[in-house]
Amino acid sequence: MVDLTTQYLGLTLKNPLVPSASPLSKDLTTAKHLEDAGASALVMYSLFEEKIVSEELQLQRFYYQQGLGHGEADSFHPVSYGIQTYQEQYLEQLHTLKTNLSIPVIASLNGSSLGGWVDYGQQLQAAGADALELNCYYLAANAEESSADVENRYLQILQALKSVVSVPITMKLSSQFSSPIHFAKRLETAGAAGVVLFNRFYQPDIDLDTLEVVPKLELSTSAEALLRIRWTALLYGRTQLSLAVTGGFHQPAEILKALLAGADVVHLCSVLLQNGAGHLSQLLTEIEQWLNEHEYDSIQQLKGSVSQQNAIDPSAYERANYVQILDNYTSPPSVLR
Repeated sequence: MVDLTTQYLGLTLKNPLVPSASPLSKDLTTAKHLEDAGASALVMYSLFEEKIVSEELQLQRFYYQQGLGHGEADSFHPVSYGIQTYQEQYLEQLHTLKTNLSIPVIASLNGSSLGGWVDYGQQLQAAGADALELNCYYLAANAEESSADVENRYLQILQALKSVVSVPITMKLSSQFSSPIHFAKRLETAGAAGVVLFNRFYQPDIDLDTLEVVPKLELSTSAEALLRIRWTALLYGRTQLSLAVTGGFHQPAEILKALLAGADVVHLCSVLLQNGAGHLSQLLTEIEQWLNEHEYDSIQQLKGSVSQQNAIDPSAYERANYVQILDNYTSPPSVLR
């Protein structure tokens, strides 16, 4: 029997498959299906500070300011009993999941201001979150802002939140940092317990009929996994941070490669949205079968064995790999050259 347990953010998990932030955690029944299928932990859907602020402004306009211009209505306010805010709904769902699930629940916080991160982070801890995942969805579009400024923004948020909560904090990073390994080590020094590689920035599209910029949601594909696997392999052994990968993990092969590279857990989203919560069980079965066939006793034995530090050819993760690919490429026979 293969030992599938792994350590993540100081938590002992029964296996490395963790459903990531998605609508699947909004429903208790679905969350229980994920647990029954073998999920070792669950990352909740994100709490967005922008939605909280927007809702507060709407309430201010329609509740407290509804009498402006009408003196006789200045002291009248509609009865607000039973109105549950977006933030209250999130905290209630977190409490519900913690009460009904036996696996750890990680709250996902997507904030935009320093004060917001600190305030909401404290409330998430009070509601029972086992850990916090900080999703710093920040696009550096200001020409006056340097790469150092962007990194410092992340560090300030982490340090401020770390000073008021005791649960472990993991930072969800984008792939666009100039020196991810150096930055990861700075996050570790600042108190982070882990990093998640990598956030997927959804790209806006242009409508050719209206010439409007419109949002577009694209689920991940397996092709995206290699970027995460590569940087995990480069990070492994160079930091004590827990390493999670997310984005593009659809098949057992990709999950196994991430573990070989050094990942502690693999976050799953698109594959579960496409195939249902029960698909997680199939992934686990196929992973365990591969481990048995290749005579591995545990995930720990597998983890990091093909990281850059342990690979037969460490340079394959760097420029040598790039040159070799270009040299070996040939067009298909059907293409006129």
